[in-house]
Amino acid sequence: MSNGVLFVISAPSGCGKTSLVKALIKKIDHLCVLVSHTTRAPRLGEVQGENYFFVSKDEFNKIKNSNGFIESAQVFDNNYGSAKQSVQDLLNSDSDVILEIDWQGFRQVKKTFNHSVGIFILPPSKAALKKRLTNRGQDNQGIINRRMHDAVSEMQHFNEFDYLVINDNFDVVLNDLSTIVHAERLTLAQQSSKHRDLLKTLI
Repeated sequence: MSNGVLFVISAPSGCGKTSLVKALIKKIDHLCVLVSHTTRAPRLGEVQGENYFFVSKDEFNKIKNSNGFIESAQVFDNNYGSAKQSVQDLLNSDSDVILEIDWQGFRQVKKTFNHSVGIFILPPSKAALKKRLTNRGQDNQGIINRRMHDAVSEMQHFNEFDYLVINDNFDVVLNDLSTIVHAERLTLAQQSSKHRDLLKTLI
C-alpha cells in the first residue's frame, strides 16, 4: 500500500493556483507536483519536463489509447493528461503528489484513486479574476473574455471537492493549503499505514 496522499488542486485560470502550488512545495517537504503531458506549445520560459511534457497530438493519443493516463482533458483546444504510472511511483515512494487539473480531471482521478483529496480555489470576485488575467499580460482580450466565460462554468463545480479556499490574500491561502496537507497526513488511514510496525508493538 502506498503511503503518499494524492491531492487535486483546481481553479479557474487566473486564480493564482500555479503560484500557490510552487510556494506550497517549497514550504512542505515530501510534496511534489506531477508534471503533466500537454499538446499545447510551450510558453515563454517554460521548460520541457519541468513545466510540462510537451508532446504531439499523436504521442498524446498513443498514451491515452494504452490507458496510460489517470485523467485527460481538452482545455482551450489543447489536450492535457496525467501519467498513471508516474503518479503511482511517486505515491509508492511516500511522497505526497499534487495534480493541477480541472474538475473533469478530478472526476476521472476519483475512479482510480478514490481516496484522493480535492481542493478548489476561488477568486474573491469576478472583477478580481478579470484584473488578474489582464495584468499578467499573456493573452489578448479575446482569450481573456473566453477564460472569463469558462471560469463561470468551472466555478459551478466547486462543491464536488473536499476543500474550498478563497484566494483573497496569498499568504493566508498558502497557510490554508499547508494546513490541509498536514491534516490529511494525520488521518487514521495515513497514520495507520505509515506507523504499522509501531502499532504492532503497541497493541
